[in-house]
Amino acid sequence: MTQAVAIAGENLTCRRGDRILFSELSLEARPGVLTLLTGPNGSGKTSLLRMIAGLLKPEAGRIVFRHPDGAAFEEEAAQLIHYAGHHDALKNQMTARENLAFAAAWHGAARDPAAALERLGLKRQIDLPVGYFSAGQRRRAAFARCWMSGRPVWLLDEPTAALDSAGRALVVDLIAEHVASGGTVVAATHEPLAEGAAEFALA
Repeated sequence: MTQAVAIAGENLTCRRGDRILFSELSLEARPGVLTLLTGPNGSGKTSLLRMIAGLLKPEAGRIVFRHPDGAAFEEEAAQLIHYAGHHDALKNQMTARENLAFAAAWHGAARDPAAALERLGLKRQIDLPVGYFSAGQRRRAAFARCWMSGRPVWLLDEPTAALDSAGRALVVDLIAEHVASGGTVVAATHEPLAEGAAEFALA
């Protein structure tokens, strides 16, 4: 089972320049539940994900990571989270194996890089520089890094973007597996990823 982590966003306000994207927003994401952030472009989905990840400071309010019993985690949030944003953060001159090995050495990993790439359908491309990858293959490699991490909280920004139907089905299955194991997933998306997901709509 994956470590259970609940996320609470309390009275959050997000400012981008002179614009308030949202204010007095409260959000709960529970372990074992897929939480979808929905809403039109510019409504603040990516900003909210980055806020949860600790990459963007809220104008007001706070985000707390808690055990199921309500006690706050002593670990830093960065040790609990894997954030997969719009940018794949892959080095073009390095092979897929080298990219994931670098990530494993830098951030730690629960799974072997080669096993992660094979799980994402990139066994044949494992020693190919990612500069030669298609957009969909790059997305698979980026998600392989997420799956490899073993972190209990996945924050995903449009996780199925650029994927073909087979790639989309694979990523959706891996998200479902993580949730079923007790993991916490918060995903910004314009399309449904699973039945029974908790939906949080931003205006």
